[in-house]
Amino acid sequence: MLIGIVGKPSSGKSTFLNALTMVGAKTGDYPFTTIDANRGTAYVRSPCVCKKLGVEDNPKNSICNNGIRLLPIQFLDVAGLVPGASEGKGLGNKFLDDLRQADILIHVVDASGKLNAEGQALDDSSLWDPLKDVKFLEEEFDAWIFNIIQKDYVGMKKKAGAEKLRLSVLLAEKLSGLNFNKGTIIESIRELGIVDDSPKTWDENLQQLITMMRQKAKPIVIVANKIDQVTAHDNYQKMKEVLGDKVFPASALAEVFLRTEDECKSISYSTGDSSYQVLDDGKLGKKKPLLKKIKEEILDKYGSTGVQEIVRYVVFDIMEMIVVYPVEDIAKFTDNDGNVLPDAFLVPKGTTAIEFAGKIHTDFAKNFIHAQLAPSGRRIGADYELQKNDIIKIVSAAK
Repeated sequence: MLIGIVGKPSSGKSTFLNALTMVGAKTGDYPFTTIDANRGTAYVRSPCVCKKLGVEDNPKNSICNNGIRLLPIQFLDVAGLVPGASEGKGLGNKFLDDLRQADILIHVVDASGKLNAEGQALDDSSLWDPLKDVKFLEEEFDAWIFNIIQKDYVGMKKKAGAEKLRLSVLLAEKLSGLNFNKGTIIESIRELGIVDDSPKTWDENLQQLITMMRQKAKPIVIVANKIDQVTAHDNYQKMKEVLGDKVFPASALAEVFLRTEDECKSISYSTGDSSYQVLDDGKLGKKKPLLKKIKEEILDKYGSTGVQEIVRYVVFDIMEMIVVYPVEDIAKFTDNDGNVLPDAFLVPKGTTAIEFAGKIHTDFAKNFIHAQLAPSGRRIGADYELQKNDIIKIVSAAK
């Protein structure tokens, strides 16, 4: 799974990546601080089955912190997007090319309204409407896809007519590099009432089709960043009224501060928490007023910095992932080396036992015999759909 972080310059994208991963991505208060895409690994939290089973686990591919599994997720922060990006303005072409493989997008919006469309600072007398940022980013993304299709559109229609091909087949071929699967394309065509094998019906619905495919293939979640700024809360409320539950308040900078102080042992803080504990008052020094401000204006008001809540929503609500634990010994919940609950995998809801076997090793799927669930020992077949927090042993002829 790859999650893209998008937004206009200086909206806080790289800070958001740092808040998630602490990779030290370059940040700044000027446009195009990010030129080359930054990658990082973040973690989504999920209650671990170790507590329910009463065992102490030995994680290998993830982390368990006091009964909470931290599962790795890949993130990509790309160059800022400005109006006209689909025509190559700014770093638009690079921005869009970098996002080809992203499964979902997190749009970091400057909720304070203190930046114009190109990420340049405004004075308090001429604040920007953050809803405009949401609109232009979606329009630029759609325009980019339209341009890709339009280059060969006439030829596609001729080919369809001559070879009796369906639009879905041609688009799947054309958009394969954007990670658009054929199922998404077919579903969008049907919902719009387009006749898949009739080129004459395609033209008037093409723009709507592009928007619908993009919404399904690369959903966008909105981050109302810099929520601690004076003007941000009202803007967040307006965004929520228009866009609904896909808008989340956040302060990426506050999350970076809290995680940095936790690493310095001045406070004890776990990402996603609504509070912290001061460990060394002397280490905080002049930073105590800032910590107090974060508590009162962010943690107490919104329940957290918002960063982990956004990731949780993306992974479990939008992507509909579940956590599954593979083991070798269903009585002791261990692998062959005796590690208890060593691995935790994020897989899409609906994943079957044989599909999961293939994720562990392709030979396990090819030579699949059956599987067993722990601790019950229940035997399951290849078509069994895995459930949240299943503990599973794959039995395969492969060694």
